[in-house]
Amino acid sequence: MMVGAARNSGVPPSLTRADSPQAHRLRTRGMLEHLLTEQPNPASEGIDALPVEEVLKVINAEDHKVPGAVEAEIPNIARAVEVIAAAIRSGGRLFYIGAGTSGRLAALDAAECPPTFNVPDDLVQAVIAGGPDALARAVEASEDDAAAGWRDLEERGFTARDVLMGISASGRTPYVLGAVAAARQLGAVTVGLSCNPDSELARVVDIAITPVTGPEIIAGSTRLKAGTAAKLVLNMISTAVMIRLGHVYGNLMVNVQPKNQKLRDRARRIIQRATGVGAEEAARLLDAAGGDTKVAIVMARLGLSREEAAGRLAAAEGRLSEALRG
Repeated sequence: MMVGAARNSGVPPSLTRADSPQAHRLRTRGMLEHLLTEQPNPASEGIDALPVEEVLKVINAEDHKVPGAVEAEIPNIARAVEVIAAAIRSGGRLFYIGAGTSGRLAALDAAECPPTFNVPDDLVQAVIAGGPDALARAVEASEDDAAAGWRDLEERGFTARDVLMGISASGRTPYVLGAVAAARQLGAVTVGLSCNPDSELARVVDIAITPVTGPEIIAGSTRLKAGTAAKLVLNMISTAVMIRLGHVYGNLMVNVQPKNQKLRDRARRIIQRATGVGAEEAARLLDAAGGDTKVAIVMARLGLSREEAAGRLAAAEGRLSEALRG
C-alpha cells in the first residue's frame, strides 16, 4: 500500500491541504509566540553591543547546554535505534523528513551513510521541503504545505515497512506533520525530533525525542542550539543503527568504501589494527580482497581465500565479529 492510498482514508483535512500564507499566519501566530524556542534569551540580552569575544563566549556558554538536553533523551533515542534497526533487518528503510535547517541536517546525515558504512544509497533517505533546491537556498514557504510532505514520501516509494523520522525544531511544521499523519495511516513506525516540550509532533508520533534546548541567543533562530541538538541526535541514531546492524567492528569503520586515497589509507590502517599485520601486508590484503576491508580481515585472521572469506561473511549476514568466531 502506497502513501497515496491514504488520501481518502481518514487523514485529517488540516494536514492534507496547503493553507494560504495569510490563513497559515493567522492560525499559527498564537502557537508560535508561546514556543520555548521562540522566546528571547536573557543570557544574550544586549549581545549586539558586546565585543566580539564576549559575543562568542555567550554563544559558547549556550551551546554547552545542548549535550545535557540530548543526554536526557537517550532512552527515547535508544528506542528509536532498536526500532529502526529492526525495520532495516526486515527490508525497510529509514526516511528523515524536515524543512529548512532540519531538512539540511537530515540530508547531511543520510548522505554520509553510504561512504561510511557501505550501505545502499536508498537505505537512509532525507526528504526536504522544497526539494533539492532547498539544500542550497531557503525555500521557506514550502514548509507550510502539509499535503506536500506525504506527496514527497509517495514519490520515494515509502511503505509500511519503512520508518519515518520527522524533524522540526518547533514541533509544528505542517510539511512534517502531514508526512507523519500519512505514514501513520499506512501503519509505519514514526519518530519525531523536536525541541519544544509537548510539541504537536511529539504528541502524534510513536517515539518522541525532545531535547529541550531553550531560547536561542537570537530569538527564534533554531539553526543554533536546536540545530546542534538535531545534528547530535541524527549522528547518534545513524551510528548506533549501523553498529547494531554489524557495520562496525570494535570501534573500527570496517565497512568503509576505499574510493579515494584517503579512504584507501584508512582501510589499510583498519586492517592493520584488526589483524596485527604490517602496512605493506595490509595493502596487499586489501587488493586481494577486491577493496573489501572486512573480507581482507577475515582472510588474514582465518587464513582463508577471498571467496571463502566472502562466503563466511555472507553466512554471518555481514557481521565481522560473527564471521571470525570458531
